[in-house]
Amino acid sequence: MVRRVAVIGAGAGGLASVKCCLDEGLEPTCFESSEDIGGVWCYTDSTDKRRISVYRSVITNTSKEMSCFSDFPFPEDFPSYLPHSLVLEYFRMYARHFDLLRHVRFQTTVLSVRKRPDFTSSGQWEVVTETDGVRESHVFDAVMVCTGHYQEPYLPLASFPGIESRFKGQQLHSWEYRDVQAFRGKRVLVVGIGNTGGDLSVELSHVAAKVFLSTRSNTWVISRVSDQGFPFDMVNTTRLNHLLEWLLPSALARKIKFRKFNSWFNHTNYGLASSKSSKFKMIINEELPFCLLSGTVVLKPNVKEFTESSAVFEDGTTEENIDVVLFATGYNFSFPFLEESVRSAIDDNRSLYKCIFPPQLEKPTLAIIGLIQLTGSIMVGSEMQARWVSGVFAGWNKLPPPRRMMAEVLKRKPPAKRNPHERENLKMSFISYMDKIAACAGVKPSVWSLLLTDPQLALAIFFGPCSPYQYRLVGRGRWSGARAAILTQWQRTLQPLRTRLVGDSSNSSPGWCWMCLLALPAALTAGFLFSKYPQPGWSPWA
Repeated sequence: MVRRVAVIGAGAGGLASVKCCLDEGLEPTCFESSEDIGGVWCYTDSTDKRRISVYRSVITNTSKEMSCFSDFPFPEDFPSYLPHSLVLEYFRMYARHFDLLRHVRFQTTVLSVRKRPDFTSSGQWEVVTETDGVRESHVFDAVMVCTGHYQEPYLPLASFPGIESRFKGQQLHSWEYRDVQAFRGKRVLVVGIGNTGGDLSVELSHVAAKVFLSTRSNTWVISRVSDQGFPFDMVNTTRLNHLLEWLLPSALARKIKFRKFNSWFNHTNYGLASSKSSKFKMIINEELPFCLLSGTVVLKPNVKEFTESSAVFEDGTTEENIDVVLFATGYNFSFPFLEESVRSAIDDNRSLYKCIFPPQLEKPTLAIIGLIQLTGSIMVGSEMQARWVSGVFAGWNKLPPPRRMMAEVLKRKPPAKRNPHERENLKMSFISYMDKIAACAGVKPSVWSLLLTDPQLALAIFFGPCSPYQYRLVGRGRWSGARAAILTQWQRTLQPLRTRLVGDSSNSSPGWCWMCLLALPAALTAGFLFSKYPQPGWSPWA
């Protein structure tokens, strides 16, 4: 029986894991290699590779109502999108409120996690740690690895001929970037157009002589600010949209999505994406279109090669006098402390049952938390994983036999191993994944049941944002404040803006009540069809 649980890492996933273990009556011990909580959100000026940190100016891409722990909303006066300092302050509030810090051992590095000799019967692990040069061995009944996937900078120098042998300028990875001061007056080439690449290009354009942004991907740029000024994720991450996207043919759904993206600006004109492209990525950036329009950032195709001071691109063009090449090429994940037999079997999250459990283990006492990328908040997804895992460890939730888990994993795995920096396999629909894990944990809300017992709440859940509070309405860990949190989420979103009132400021939601009336017949019809002709493996109403 599981009692003592080792939690590795005190970032968002680690804190949630400690709290969930305590909720289930388990005894967690969290090992954190640094001197503070927060993981990547604990900003530091240091560029020590052992500590990956956000850059100074970073702002969250997901709003506070869609990013909070499910039973602990952000303070009402916090803005919808947060700098790293407020995210870290929120983590501190969470840790204090649930008395988590007494379970954390700081400046303690986990050196190894190995199966005990009697693992097949006990499921126990031997964990070796080091604190101030002193090594210590522990025995735990279970282990939750909460180190995330921002662990090792991925620097694909071999893909860019001449960068090491000929180029005389400076080259660095985005993990080394902290602020703009070192780039003032320089000509900078940013390689990679993910969220980080877009952010840094915009920021550098304010001080650099010129910024070039190189990409090989079709990219759609969206704004955090959506309809009527509300946060993009609150307006768009809804169960209604999720149902429609599931029901519509993929080509039609993609066409509707692209048309909406192009209503802001035509991405083809800007060289970013074509509506005919089947493979694409989305990034959050309000300023990049203006920087492209004003010429302070120039978009370029993939780099073919480097000379001593220039970059030659695949379209044959050349940009001279490049001073700095900044690689925003992402990160690899690794678990060097896990024993080889376990570590070698984890290629990516598709190697794990539900992206959490290594299926080949005789006992399911090892869980990987946060090795996911969702279309919503990873923090919320990590907390849901931790709730399910702690329930499994406590004996409330059951896993299928290893043979069935392995069969499901093999269905998801690709036929051939991909390049480790290609992380498309990590990206999943926020609502799909949350509902899947919530169903396993017995905490998925039922829209049908609520429609009969609490119609106001049912409509808010189906037509409004799929916020984390929805998963605290039923089951273990039910929170009495969940209903009120759902019905007041729009007010909390607007509260920080109430610093100057003009005219009628009573409009506290993006008009979705009218949409409810218009869309309710279609939604009910869809629900009837699902109940009459059930679809295998998924239902938006269950």
